Amino acid sequence: MIKPRKTKPTTKPTTMTKTKSKTSKQRDYKKEYRDYHGKPEQIKKRDMRNKARRAMEKEGRVRKGDGREVDHRVPLSRGGSNSRRNLRVVSRRTNRRKGAKRR
Repeated sequence: MIKPRKTKPTTKPTTMTKTKSKTSKQRDYKKEYRDYHGKPEQIKKRDMRNKARRAMEKEGRVRKGDGREVDHRVPLSRGGSNSRRNLRVVSRRTNRRKGAKRR
């Protein structure tokens, strides 16, 4: 006599799913948009970094895609400026190694 095969259950195992309750806060999309695009101070510093890069490109010190970066000897975060004395051209590796040091 042939024994019937045991079949596996067809239901999938239950997984934990997150559900929002009706009492949760609504998302403030405008605030998220503002924060995502940066605070005014961040925007200003990014603009200063871009200006420094353009100045070096005009002088012919760096080119797009050459793997070199414009470094601020005294970082903008510590009150440095975009003056020519404060700028230098270094490799990407050197600039990343320098990093944002904490006080």
